[in-house]
This record gives sequence, C-alpha cells and structure tokens, in this order.
Amino acid sequence: MTDVELCLVGGGRMGEALLGGLVAAGTDPDSLAVVEVLAGRRAELVDRFPGVTVAAEVVPCRAGIVAVKPPDVAAATAQLAARGALRIVSIAAGITLGTLRAAAGPGPAVVRAMPNTPALVGTGATAIATEPADDADAALDWAEGVLRSVGEVVRLPETSLDAVTGLSGSGPAYVFLVAEALVDAGVLVGLSRPVAEQLAGQTLLGAARLLTGSDASAADLRAQVTSPGGTTAAGLRELERAGVRGALLDAVAAATARSRELGA
Repeated sequence: MTDVELCLVGGGRMGEALLGGLVAAGTDPDSLAVVEVLAGRRAELVDRFPGVTVAAEVVPCRAGIVAVKPPDVAAATAQLAARGALRIVSIAAGITLGTLRAAAGPGPAVVRAMPNTPALVGTGATAIATEPADDADAALDWAEGVLRSVGEVVRLPETSLDAVTGLSGSGPAYVFLVAEALVDAGVLVGLSRPVAEQLAGQTLLGAARLLTGSDASAADLRAQVTSPGGTTAAGLRELERAGVRGALLDAVAAATARSRELGA
C-alpha cells in the first residue's frame, strides 16, 4: 500500500470532524486514511468520505493524528511510529508529551493538542504544544495547518494545556447549561418551550458573534447592553447576587485541577 500523507486513528465524532474539515479545506481524500475498529462505523465512514482509506488498523503514513480514548493513546502512537509517521498529534485530554515521546520512540515529532467539541461544526478552539527541539516550529506549523481546518488554533507551552482544558475544553458544557437555564426561565415567564429554545439559541449565537467579531471586550459589550436602571441591570443584579461569576471561576478551576490529576 502506498503511504498516505495523514492517518487518523479513531473514527469517532472528533475524528470525523477532523476528516470533514480537512476535506472541506481542499485536502485530497486519497491522501487521507482513518482507522476504526468497529465494522459498522467503518461502513459509515466509507459512505461519508469517498476516496479516504478506511481501515481496521494503522496503514503506512507520513503523519498521524491520535483521536482515541486516553488509555489507547500510547498503543496508537507506537503503531503510527512503526508505520512511518514522522509527525504525530494526540488530541486526548491529559496525555502528556512525555507519554507520547515514550510511545513514539526517538524519531517522530510529537504534538499535544486540546480541541473542543465545536470543532464538530468547524468552530473549534484548539491549543497545541510540543517539546523544545530544532524542528519544533515546523511541527507546530504542520499541526496548526491541520487543526485550523476545524477552527481557531493557539500555541502554548504544555504547562498551560490543563488550563485550556478547564476553559475551552470543558467550556461548551458550561454554555449548554446556561442555555438550558435560559430556556427554562423563558418557560417560567410564560413562553412556550419551542419559542424559548429558539430565542435562547439565537441569543447565544448572536452574543458569541458579537464577542468574536468585535474589538470590544466582554465587559464592554455587557456595559453597552446595560442601561442604567433598566431591565438588563435588574437581571444582572440577580446573577451577581446568586454568585454566577464566582461559580464559573470555580468551574474552570475545578476542571483544570481534574485535568492535572488525569495527566498525573
């Protein structure tokens, strides 16, 4: 079998998102492979990605992405190295560069990445890190090029990745919880649930676009929508009284601490 440019180990939701992003960005499907152990899932991937090699085991490749559960990362990394991968990215939470290096051996460059689930719709936030080395910038350039196909990418030292996990990795769940609460609140004040769901979803989408599309900070945007003595000021007073700001601080801190525990 001719070497493929990139072999992605793990055909789950995140693996599918990465494949979809790469193909949508113009990557030749013939240069890609995905490894999936479940036969039914392999059949789905064959239908979804014509031209991509779909296999039950790692194929010869020049680079690889590991998108499996943390306990399986070391084995997948070793298999990629054995099949010729010169660069390997892991997107598993808590798996350190040291673990990746031990599994890959001395040859391949290894990169650790922390994406989040909005990558499934092309709006992910991913942080990447690698070891100090002569080819570190080249490895990060390559990893960023791949991962940018599903969203924004930032480069950080590995010591910051647990904090990334606590903020953007776990962050979508915090937003979904807020969405749930807004829907329930809409029902409480008299809206039908379908209308409350529509309004809450669009409100979150619009607010996110304002935040990412403006030079103004979140604090500035909040101030702009808060008239003195108005309805928004009354609502914000209740959120502050309930300690919502502090609860979010504690949530990010707790998720960060748990990520550190998993890495240890």
